[in-house]
Amino acid sequence: MTIVKNMQKTENSSPRKRGRPPAFDRETVLAAARDTFWKHGYDGSSIADLTAAMGITPQSLYAAFGSKAELYRETLEQYRRMPRPEPGNPFQDELDTVTAFERFLGNSARVFTAPEHPKGCMISTAVLNCAEENEPIAHHVASMRLQTLGVFAARIERGIAEGDMRPDADARSLARFLGAIVQGMSVQARDGATTEELLALMAHAISELKKYQLRQEA
Repeated sequence: MTIVKNMQKTENSSPRKRGRPPAFDRETVLAAARDTFWKHGYDGSSIADLTAAMGITPQSLYAAFGSKAELYRETLEQYRRMPRPEPGNPFQDELDTVTAFERFLGNSARVFTAPEHPKGCMISTAVLNCAEENEPIAHHVASMRLQTLGVFAARIERGIAEGDMRPDADARSLARFLGAIVQGMSVQARDGATTEELLALMAHAISELKKYQLRQEA
């Protein structure tokens, strides 16, 4: 009798469902994590903050991204891929040097102050101070900033070679100056500066760059 009851119970029981966790769109959850890091910084964004914004569990986060540090690296790369108000790459497009930087800084001013995401630049002022255990992340972000300075310097050197910038222009010094402008714009955007105010600041930087410009004959 007992055996029969147990058999009936087993037959009537629903089998336990197994399978993979619900799928999610990687770019969508990355964007949510990106904005969390962008707003609160690396140290200031906990796993609980990130998973709440992403709508996934901690287990899913670690399964998909490996660690908080790897997730952060992916969000930085996604930040770099974000569309800009003026599309294209001004440092690769057929533009003179001053116009290239004018377009880059103009895009920066508009992105840093856009209402649809956190203010400022996610990279230029990121992880300036951090806990000792997060130093590898700080070094990673610093290397990205140095890479940007290298792009700036290379574009000015190209301008010298192509004849639209004076040969006595110090490409590396000007690159650092322009990098400082970007970082300053980021901080001021976080502090509430408007797009128009950043564009006015940018105009001063462009005026300085124009001192080294050689006018092209029509």
